[in-house]
Amino acid sequence: MAQLSDDCFAFGGSMMTVDETVALITARLQPLAGIEAVPLAEADGRILAADLVAPMPLPPFANSAVDGYAIRSADLPQENERRFSVSGRVQAGSRSNEDVPPGEAARIFTGAPMPGGADTVFMQEDVRVEPDGAVLLPAGLKPGANMRPAGEDVATGAIVLRSGRRLRPQDIAMAAALGQVELTVRRPVRVAIFSTGNEIVAPGAERASSQLFDSNRFMLMAMLRRLGCAVSDLNILPDDRDAIAATLRAAARDHDLVLTSGGVSTGEADFVKDAVEGTGRMVFWRIAIKPGRPVAMGVIDGTPLIGLPGNPVASFVTFAHVARPAILALAGAEPEATVATPVRAAFAYRKKLGRREYVRASLCRAADGTLEVQKFPREGAGLLSSLVDTDGLVELGEDVVAVAPGDTVGFIPYASLF
Repeated sequence: MAQLSDDCFAFGGSMMTVDETVALITARLQPLAGIEAVPLAEADGRILAADLVAPMPLPPFANSAVDGYAIRSADLPQENERRFSVSGRVQAGSRSNEDVPPGEAARIFTGAPMPGGADTVFMQEDVRVEPDGAVLLPAGLKPGANMRPAGEDVATGAIVLRSGRRLRPQDIAMAAALGQVELTVRRPVRVAIFSTGNEIVAPGAERASSQLFDSNRFMLMAMLRRLGCAVSDLNILPDDRDAIAATLRAAARDHDLVLTSGGVSTGEADFVKDAVEGTGRMVFWRIAIKPGRPVAMGVIDGTPLIGLPGNPVASFVTFAHVARPAILALAGAEPEATVATPVRAAFAYRKKLGRREYVRASLCRAADGTLEVQKFPREGAGLLSSLVDTDGLVELGEDVVAVAPGDTVGFIPYASLF
């Protein structure tokens, strides 16, 4: 578990920007101890714990990139096509036991090892085959064409995957190509999660007319699992300070992070705040973000706690921009900055100076072929439809006060957040 001092996140300055918040989180949270070896087929999404060094070159032998005819580059036709007799045939997976004699060609197929002496391949589409099996090869081909030399992709001893990388399918392919059967990865971050509030009930439970079904917990658990976390669902806690405090103390003992939804504002019914202050230390992150306030971070018996807002959209946005960096830091992952792609705005909008805002928007192609984004037509941090019916978030920086149709804005697809 992460063992932190109660005041490790203390910040006494003015309202923090999103960048300042992330910088402080990543500086204070250190990677968790514990690594394990997992089969290659189970390594996707895990955090690599040691550099993967290539034990062999890729490709391991010189081979043909096309179906065609292999020759020595010294024999390349210079001005006119030239006739070559075909002295051998090399298929993928077979060994070439004979060299190509000077002035002759070998029939070769994609992926087949280059026969001795040969270093250039003519594509079969560019070759004329005569009735007796000889081939006419055109002039103009460069030496080494259509041949993949050994080590062209990866040299022996090269670091192909660095420690801290969150493994992707293409990374798994690289490890497999190098003959690996397992990878050493960091253990998953253990996260305890619960929602709070007498106003919510679990889906499937009896719901009073004044209650809502809890959606945040299920959304957050899904996002946690996409980040590779081991999730403990502590369900819904009532608005009871002592019950919340007891749950926090128990969760902190055997988890690396406690994540809550709701109850962290400054209202009289925000019992998470009081419970945390009674069991550890709560530092309210005065983050200049919309939607998002309030977001809180604290420490309970050395275990970090992140308290997210109760409104679903605010919970989603703050998880992506506050909780996600914290989880990656605990997991020992390389920082993964969310990069906003420049697109054209098809909406007008005004915002406060000094606050970063994330506007829900849909991506489409305008009549002139340019990609543009259209803002969701309604406001409100409680509108789940605004997340379901859009493609991502338009990020408006602290120095932006207005957007007009035709302006260039940054767009973050939801798919890039997890």
